[in-house]
Amino acid sequence: MSSIGTPDRNPGWLSEEELAETRRRLPLLYVEGVPVRVDGLGRVTEVGLLLRAHEGSITRTLVSGRVLYGETLREALFRHLEKDLGPMAFPLLPASPVPFSVAEYFPWPGSSQFMDARQHAVSLAYVVPVTGTCEPRQDALELTWMSPREAASDAVSADMEGGRGALLRAALASVGVLG
Repeated sequence: MSSIGTPDRNPGWLSEEELAETRRRLPLLYVEGVPVRVDGLGRVTEVGLLLRAHEGSITRTLVSGRVLYGETLREALFRHLEKDLGPMAFPLLPASPVPFSVAEYFPWPGSSQFMDARQHAVSLAYVVPVTGTCEPRQDALELTWMSPREAASDAVSADMEGGRGALLRAALASVGVLG
């Protein structure tokens, strides 16, 4: 008699070879988070952007990462916020799993305003208020807080990788701070 067990919700990471092969064959699902600080009325007062070294250059980016097999969107978003901002960031995840935008990244220019040379990926993007202390981790050099106006500037967009400046502007527009 065989028993039916609960499947392992996190069977582990793909090896580098498996990930490379998967990226060649399938679009991958990602979540992206735009960390923000809000005032007592819920208005965005600051936007947090990560600074990181990437392929020999310094770029600004958003919290981002893959959704694992068996992981909910909320779990993936929380995991990546904690991974990139630290365990004391205290994100307030949205009540609804509906993103403000869906971004489709291609490994070649021209198919979309978003590009990722490694893969074809679909990303669900969220604006997430954080209330705690953020200490960037992983490959982030720092987290810079700036006003929504500064974050939406052409200079900041030019520093962002893969077209994420457009995604950041869409995030700010979705919460009413970019007119």
